[in-house]
Amino acid sequence: MSNSPQETPGLKTAEGIPVPRATYRLQFNKDFQFDAAADLTKYMARLGISHLYASPYMKARPGSTHGYDIVDHNAINPELGGEEGFRRLVASLKEAGLGQIVDFVPNHMGVGGSDNAWWLNILEWGQDSAYAGYMDIDWDPDRRFLQGKLLIPFLGDQYGKVLEDGNLVLKFDAEEGSFAVWAYDSHKLPICPLNYAEILGHDQADLETLGDAFDALPTFRPHVERRAQELKAELASLVAEKPDVAAAIEAGIKRLTGTPGKPESFRPLHDLIQQQNWRAAYFKVAADDINYRRFFNINELAGLRMEQPELFDLAHRLVLDLVADGTLDGIRIDHIDGLVDPKGYCIRLREKAPKPFYLVVEKILAHHERLREDWPIEGTTGYEFTNLVGGLFVDAANEEAFSRIYSDFTGLTQPFEDIVHECKIRIMEHEMASELNVLARDAARVARSNWRTADFTNNILHSALKEIVARFPVYRTYIDGSTPADSDRRDIDWAITQARRAVDAADPSVFDFLQALLTGDLVAEPRSGYSRFAVIRLAMRVQQYSGPVMAKGLEDTAFYRYNRLVSLNEVGGHPDMFGVTVSAFHYANLERARRWPHAMLGTSTHDTKRGEDTRARLNVLSEMPDEWERQIKTWSRMVRARRGDMAGTAPPDKNDEYLLYQLLIGSWPAELTNVTQPDASLLKGYIERVEGAMIKSIREAKVHSTWAAPNTEYEDAVIAFLHECLDVTRRNPFLEAFVPFQAKVAKLGALNGLAQALLKLTVPGVPDIYQGSEMWNLSLVDPDNRLPVDYETHQRALEQVEGELEADPASLPGFMDHWQDGVVKLAVTLKALKLREEKPELFAFGGYEALTAQGEKSEQICAFARVHEGDNVIIAVPRLVARLEDESGNRLSWGDTVVTLPASVTGEGSGRWKNLLTGAVLDAESREEGAVLTADKLLGGFPLALLVRA
Repeated sequence: MSNSPQETPGLKTAEGIPVPRATYRLQFNKDFQFDAAADLTKYMARLGISHLYASPYMKARPGSTHGYDIVDHNAINPELGGEEGFRRLVASLKEAGLGQIVDFVPNHMGVGGSDNAWWLNILEWGQDSAYAGYMDIDWDPDRRFLQGKLLIPFLGDQYGKVLEDGNLVLKFDAEEGSFAVWAYDSHKLPICPLNYAEILGHDQADLETLGDAFDALPTFRPHVERRAQELKAELASLVAEKPDVAAAIEAGIKRLTGTPGKPESFRPLHDLIQQQNWRAAYFKVAADDINYRRFFNINELAGLRMEQPELFDLAHRLVLDLVADGTLDGIRIDHIDGLVDPKGYCIRLREKAPKPFYLVVEKILAHHERLREDWPIEGTTGYEFTNLVGGLFVDAANEEAFSRIYSDFTGLTQPFEDIVHECKIRIMEHEMASELNVLARDAARVARSNWRTADFTNNILHSALKEIVARFPVYRTYIDGSTPADSDRRDIDWAITQARRAVDAADPSVFDFLQALLTGDLVAEPRSGYSRFAVIRLAMRVQQYSGPVMAKGLEDTAFYRYNRLVSLNEVGGHPDMFGVTVSAFHYANLERARRWPHAMLGTSTHDTKRGEDTRARLNVLSEMPDEWERQIKTWSRMVRARRGDMAGTAPPDKNDEYLLYQLLIGSWPAELTNVTQPDASLLKGYIERVEGAMIKSIREAKVHSTWAAPNTEYEDAVIAFLHECLDVTRRNPFLEAFVPFQAKVAKLGALNGLAQALLKLTVPGVPDIYQGSEMWNLSLVDPDNRLPVDYETHQRALEQVEGELEADPASLPGFMDHWQDGVVKLAVTLKALKLREEKPELFAFGGYEALTAQGEKSEQICAFARVHEGDNVIIAVPRLVARLEDESGNRLSWGDTVVTLPASVTGEGSGRWKNLLTGAVLDAESREEGAVLTADKLLGGFPLALLVRA
């Protein structure tokens, strides 16, 4: 994009890879363009950010709100300001001394509409398209009516009804000289030029001649498409020069156009459509008949075969040019598990890059799973850290009580593991059935190729594969034809073992066959009797299938059914794991420092189901099960009584009601804390946000309603229940009971939020701040977490913080007096980021040393040191903060609790330290066990400590 390479100043590894100090994620869309981001570069720099972390900005489908539906990897999205706007942003970043990381999408493209040139060419030419091999399309499905065709499941109703309603319209593009059927005037479905003669007819001499030429296109192989373009250009010229030609074409189209109310009049258009390389269909047909790989179950996102070298080089031309010229320091790879060979992709990306760059991948790890160390990357985008740090503030001692409360209130007792299994089965039977059918078909083809397994039928293999995928303990394995990793064998063996127990197979040996197939053992030795290509290809395709099934079954279904404590129901999270110990937290940080010291650390993203401070509040509930139980029972009686539902059987069901109360506790606007009768105008927008979150939750759960078949009666009842809860037109007993309890939780939640933020900014890794989250982020599930940020308020707040801290460095604790405005979180963030700026090597390359707490409240403190070449920083935060207050909300003493400082931290003597957050100077005390800092000194004046040597 620029004429000469430009280097962003900053740290680099020994290999020359840039290491961001801290990133700031921005979500681009038509309402937040490049120029808006350019206006924030100075703000980000003042905050202490080193790199903008940008959402995808390659050309996407018009109106895209997220940028993941890319239609051209080598063009800047014009809706964001185009290339000129992008150049202005790049210049502004360079001027502010900021680098840039971009979110890149190699797994899929946006399809449908009329904007993806590759997709349109495939629809026009089918298997003969030059781009047909770029997309993961099955041209040889079992469905005979789809042989050689591509299913287009974009219709809102049955094909016949859409046709007879006149919503499939044949049109002529006079500039291109081409014909297409348009569905709803939005989806372009090109007519193959081999069929143009049928439209051009014989009534006009020039058109008859051209029609004959189009009929003769097959004689121009292998240059059919080039010849067709020449003929289209000739047709366009004729139309422009001769009015009678245009009139004849219009007549030809009219001849093929039906009249609503006269079904048989649509026969000519139907017959023309039947000859095409595509089949237009009702969107619900996709579940059974889809024959292209999708991103999860989204019809409008088609999978790419990025393992093909030609496609890889073509799709990465722009992004690697941006690395070459210094515009980009790093790339974040979206949905790495969607690729057939993630490791191979990362290796190729490194090899093709003109110079070293920072590389992280979006990858969800199971609790027992480790990121592959043979991938040439810096780490993940941080989902595992989100759940690690959040779990630190969950009181594990109350798990049994919380489970009982949840089951007593809702009547649900099904274990979470069984819910996940049930949801994965549902996804495979309803939304992703076609993909499973194809896998079973291909497995049967492999089986039939050898007489020893020839009797395994499609049905037997289908049943066994379905159960194996449902039992997979990870999103996917990484079999690639080489020797399988021990972890892959372990996970495949686990799934097979569990499936054997669950399925009463007609022939149990089918599991032996599938185990050998999925591990590649079936072709590990010569003369196996099987095609090595077919076996390894199928094993890799099963891996591409198991990930989406896990994502849709776990994240997008089970997470909305199991509502015990929804702060745990987070992307990459484990709702059945109730809390993280301090020792486990330290261990994870030590492992990251050793293996992935520059991995990204996130606490909120555009995909998290609740904002970081929403979760921080909800975690407080884990500390007060008895009070929580009293409150929800009281609230339920109040609201249902007002609705005349004394029996408690009317909608919503108790599980959705339980969820609603948690969402209200977690997301209640901070400015409305302790306001029992808020103004209706202030509540209007908030109620709409909660409505959206509840409807999405209900549909994702797929119990009472779904996206494909919304149960509006149930949904309306839930919304009415919500409105009853928040009705301020009259005295509201619910609000009178809810608001004081929520205020207590919110204040404690603010302490959790501050501690969580400081930990993210100081443990090993690269902290990312999601747009606006330097202040409170009380968002709900998307699209709520992608709402515009009021940056004018943020910039004024930063000026306020900078001014007050400059005038009085000890003024930060005073911000807690008005914690509701989020300024205190901004101040803590600023202080921590500025320290990272002052000590970049310590945070980028320094070690991590867990500090031991002793005393009566030792479990409630988490402390550690970052050490590097004789320099040290000490961090300490409280956890399980409800125990630190009495019933009146007064802060209790830490008693005899101390934090021990080892000699590796203190050096000679005990040491004198300064808390950068308060300005206080602390002298460590020398005791028999060594130097110690008392918790009262550390956290007594302000609940966080960020210590440097005084």
